[in-house]
Amino acid sequence: MTRAYLGLGSNQGDRLALLNAALARLEASGRVRVTKRSSLYETAPVGLTEQPRFVNLAAEVETDLDPQDLLELALAAERGLGRVRTKRWGPRTVDIDILLYDDARVDTPVLTIPHPEMIRRRFVLEPLLEIAPDAALPDGRRLASFLSEVRDQDVQKVSGA
Repeated sequence: MTRAYLGLGSNQGDRLALLNAALARLEASGRVRVTKRSSLYETAPVGLTEQPRFVNLAAEVETDLDPQDLLELALAAERGLGRVRTKRWGPRTVDIDILLYDDARVDTPVLTIPHPEMIRRRFVLEPLLEIAPDAALPDGRRLASFLSEVRDQDVQKVSGA
């Protein structure tokens, strides 16, 4: 089994229910087991700012899927929960990103691991570091070292896991 870290977010509908449903769909595959999940964080949107606030969390999972198959499962879960991709950074029922996949590096036209934007996003770093305080990039740089660069981003912890 491989350990991977996922970032999840939602800013439409019942955000908490959608995040819980997304994790449940991943587990229902029988190929993913959620081993840890962070508290919830309410965050300002990034990119397209004229939209509702997001609720985000991070999850540690164990999986026997390779990165591409894990991505396909995540995309199927998003679609099953009503995600329609229209605008980049636009509103979404649920978004599931693969942040880290053990210490693997993946760079294909559809998937990049580690997630290329995670070190610039407090709404990714805070929940991830809550459940994996020693998390590092494959090159050994600790993710905690990037947190000071994003402190001014609007992220508020709203509840425990």
